[in-house]
Order: sequence, then structure tokens, then C-alpha cells
Amino acid sequence: MIERHERTERHASASGLRAVILAGGKGTRLHPFTASFPKPLVPLGDVPIVEVLMRRLIRYGVTDITLSLGHLAELVQAYFAHRRQLTDLVALHYVIEDEPLGTAGSLALISGLDRTFLAMNGDLLTNLDLDALVRFHSEQDALLTVATHTRCVKIDLGVLEFDDRRQIRRYLEKPETQYHVSMGIYVYEPRVLEYITRGTYLDFPDLVLRLLEHGERVCAYPTDCIWLDIGRPDDYSRAQELFTQAADAF
Repeated sequence: MIERHERTERHASASGLRAVILAGGKGTRLHPFTASFPKPLVPLGDVPIVEVLMRRLIRYGVTDITLSLGHLAELVQAYFAHRRQLTDLVALHYVIEDEPLGTAGSLALISGLDRTFLAMNGDLLTNLDLDALVRFHSEQDALLTVATHTRCVKIDLGVLEFDDRRQIRRYLEKPETQYHVSMGIYVYEPRVLEYITRGTYLDFPDLVLRLLEHGERVCAYPTDCIWLDIGRPDDYSRAQELFTQAADAF
């Protein structure tokens, strides 16, 4: 069953924040579909995933939105040029990478990020409570907060553990391991930008390691909300099912 999140103004922690949607990737995991079609416009039902994300941000009062684009950026811009019903609700901005800058590097291209802001990948479906995420970030006095989800990784093989004499000590049939994984949704303080050099490639994991090396406070926000990475074919298929069942939950 999909839970619907009811907001109240008293807890509207995300309202008024800026948001950056990172949508510059080539969508290689969905090739050949994305070879000539931008990943942000991959549809759920008849709605592009990036529009689903924007609608959710609007629901939380986040209406200053920047799309960070790269691959086939002109097609994304052309789509929104014809979606006035949506774009009239937001202040929509674009930054376009001349060359790939990684999942953190493009933030240095965006002007005016001078207070707490949200950033998220442009290829996910979620019903994450953004107010709760921002509230947690503030309470933790974090420089950066990463929303996390638990994923189970199963190996469909028998796994052997043996010693240096090749004597088997354990036999694990199709073991499963749980990991806390990044959802691709973040809350930033503007001071993080001091660690990003404009025009230099930087992926998000390297940014986190850089912050930790300098003793900065980086927090995880675990959640059991719905979260699917539609860049993965299996997740995309599941996302289609969920969105068909209850589009208004997202």
C-alpha cells in the first residue's frame, strides 16, 4: 500500500528552499532507448520523470528549481517551453554543462546558492518526506545530509569461504547482504561549494570524502519510503507499475 504524505504549514521545513535537479547524465543503463532521448524525459505513464520530481517539489513549496543539463539538453528545454501550465508555477532555470562535470561538479555553475538548498538526481521516483529530511538536516547541524535507503543485494550462487589450505569453512547458499545506499537526494549548506572548483569534474562520492577529510559534518537520513532508481531497468519497470497504481502519491 502506498502511503500519502499530508503536510501542515507548521512542519513545512522545505518550503521556500531552492532545488537543483541533476539531469545531465546520458542514461547509459537504459541504452539504446536513451541514445537519442534525454534521460530526464523518460516517461512514467505519459509524464516525464523530471516533471514528476518537479511536481513533488512544488507540493512542498519548493518553486525555485534549477535543472542541471548536459546530454540532449535542448530537448529538455524544448519540452518545458511547451509546458506553461507547469512552468508558470515555478521559477525554472537551466545550467548546461559544456562537458560532463560529475554528480557534484555542476553545482559550481549555479549562481545564488547562498542558503540551504536541495539537490537530487533526475532519474528517481520517491515519496520521500522532504520536510522531514530538511528538518533532520537542520537539527543535526549538518553541512550535508544524504537521504539513504536499505537495499538488499542477493547473490544467486553458492558462496564458499575457505582457508589458506583450501579447506572449506562455510558454505552460503544464495546469501543476501543489506546496504545503506544513497537515494540521490541531498540537503546542502552553501559552504559545501567551497570544496567544489568551478569547471572541474567532481563526483558526489569524492565530494563526501573530501568533506570528511576536512572534518566536516556529513549526515545520513535513513528512510523506508518508496524509492526507485529508474536508471536501472528493473526499478524502471517497478516504477511504471507504482505510478500507474497511484500517480498522486508521488
